This record gives sequence, structure tokens and C-alpha cells, in this order.
Amino acid sequence: MKRMLIVLSMLLTASFAQAQAKVGFVDMQKAIQSTSAGKKAKTELETEFNKKKKELEKKEADLKKMGEDLEKKKSVLSEEALGKKQAEFQEEMLKYRDVVGKSQIEIQKKERELTAPILDKMKKVIAKLAKDKGYTLVLENSQMVLYATADADLTTEVIAAFEKEK
Repeated sequence: MKRMLIVLSMLLTASFAQAQAKVGFVDMQKAIQSTSAGKKAKTELETEFNKKKKELEKKEADLKKMGEDLEKKKSVLSEEALGKKQAEFQEEMLKYRDVVGKSQIEIQKKERELTAPILDKMKKVIAKLAKDKGYTLVLENSQMVLYATADADLTTEVIAAFEKEK
């Protein structure tokens, strides 16, 4: 009986504490992309991406031409010469795939480098805002929230606070 009373009092205390909890959420992607620092990072990343894309498109066009030339010369080349040309083509294809993979990794790394300082500052801004406004818990990403009142979305306030913190 005594155990049951302890468990019951713990449940009542927990439910009372939950009633006083203030929960908010922030759409981090929107927040980061809406700040001046986020917009600058996005522009820099797009510039880098477009540069890599042009390089890859040129290599892709060269490979396509090489494949077309190989197909045209297929009937006039000896078996040995054809085998050699096909091996060269395969080697170039592998190099191209390797370059594509490395380019993707470089872009992802660059994105992390550009957004990490913004994210660090954003977390500090969120912590200060949450503390000042009495929030017990702030969740990330509005896509995970199934229902919330309009005042629980702190994204706009976080963006404004971030911009003030220079």
C-alpha cells in the first residue's frame, strides 16, 4: 500500500510538472537559410557547386564523345585494338565516377564548414531566447511536430534574435 502511494504521488508530481512545461519548436533549416549569414553561405555553396558541375559536365561530354567514337570505329578496329580502346574507355568512366564521388564529398564538407558556425551561434541564440521566455523544452524541426499553437513556433523570433547578435 505504501509503495502504491509513493508511485501515485510520483505520477501526480510528474503530471503537475508537465502541466507547467512550456514547449516550443524551431524550423532550423528555415532559420539558418533566412539569416544573412545563411544566405551568404548558400550563395558561396551554390557558386562552388556550379563550378564543380561545369567541370563534371565537360568530363561527361568528353566521355560521351569517346564512347561514340569507339562505337563508330568498332567495325574497323582489330580485336586487340578494340579491346584496348574499350579498356581505356572503362578506365576513364571509373575516373569520372571517382571524381563525381569526391566532388559530392567536397560539397558536403564545404556545406558543413559554412553552416557549423551559424548553427553554433543559432543554438546559443535559441538557448538564450528559451531561457528568457521561460521555455522548458525547444524542439528542432517543425516537420516532427504534429500539432502546436502558433506561439510555440519560435523560428521567426530566433531569426530576429540571431540577426541582432552580431
